[in-house]
Amino acid sequence: MALVQHHPALIHPVEPICSICIANYNGAALLTDCLESIYAQAEADNIEIIIHDDASSDESVALIRNKHARVELIESRENVGFCVANNRMAELARGEFILLLNNDAALFPDAITTLLKAAHAQPVPGILTLPQYDWVTGQLVDRGCLLDPFYNPTPNLKPERTDVAMVIGACIWLPRRLWTALGGFPPWLGSIAEDLYLCCAARLQRSPVQVTTTSGYRHRQGASFGGNRADTTHGLQTTYRRRYLSERNKTAVMLVCTPTPFAWPWLAFHILALTAEGAVLTAVKRDPSIWRQIYSRALRRFFRELTPLIAQRKHVQQQRKITLFGYLSGFTMTPRKLDLLRRYGPPQIR
Repeated sequence: MALVQHHPALIHPVEPICSICIANYNGAALLTDCLESIYAQAEADNIEIIIHDDASSDESVALIRNKHARVELIESRENVGFCVANNRMAELARGEFILLLNNDAALFPDAITTLLKAAHAQPVPGILTLPQYDWVTGQLVDRGCLLDPFYNPTPNLKPERTDVAMVIGACIWLPRRLWTALGGFPPWLGSIAEDLYLCCAARLQRSPVQVTTTSGYRHRQGASFGGNRADTTHGLQTTYRRRYLSERNKTAVMLVCTPTPFAWPWLAFHILALTAEGAVLTAVKRDPSIWRQIYSRALRRFFRELTPLIAQRKHVQQQRKITLFGYLSGFTMTPRKLDLLRRYGPPQIR
């Protein structure tokens, strides 16, 4: 087990309404904007701030210690990844609600007020997010996401739609008791698609996944993990590691969370489609490392982990309260990757 040093905050509320948890790795250049957006909230005095530093090699720890005395800092002596980092922070959290916030994100001034109001309006406690805006352009990125048939997030841009399939992990709000009931993030995911899993697991238990109609947060997309940002000038930018983790983890979530025996034929079709995608992209790019480092690696890892994934599926599905059709109400039939290919061409992988 990783050795962790825990530094209690010097200034913290006795009974916080909300615990904001920030997973940080080499984010010294990002943290000040993130934290100042929290201090600007009307409820700032009633917010607990916890940061898990994942063995950063930059000045993150010194910055937090010297300039942010009210932050409760967990220092990990080894890099454990996003899932474990958030699970550790949630264990320490004392707030009624938890907000998982990326270090490359900043809240609008009325964000916490808006989330509290929306949470209290939910007839069943669920997951919430805010509209996401690009840090550089200020353009709306999404109001939560739907899912395509292959579990790829598809941005929801309709202001009238508040019920969605998932919310991006840069800003996830939920009651602490719901986080505990869902079991937090599965450590086997490591990083990527943990937000997908959490939202799918919540919806299976009939807990809503929703986006507020007002307020929002700014996000430097891709700054905390590299890649996954598309624009008309540079196209879709990603990395071998990110794409590998994405394909491996989405496939795992599909198996674990898709209700009823329908999951098995659909999983088989997904694997065939993923194999074909990898072969075509490798040929188009003339880069055999695409197949080796992404697709072959992801599929081999998935099949090696099949037995524990089936056990996880059994556990999750035993708690299911929603029908297949209710679960699929958050899906769209348009494949997200085809839409991105049409708009930006093949991804640039580095």
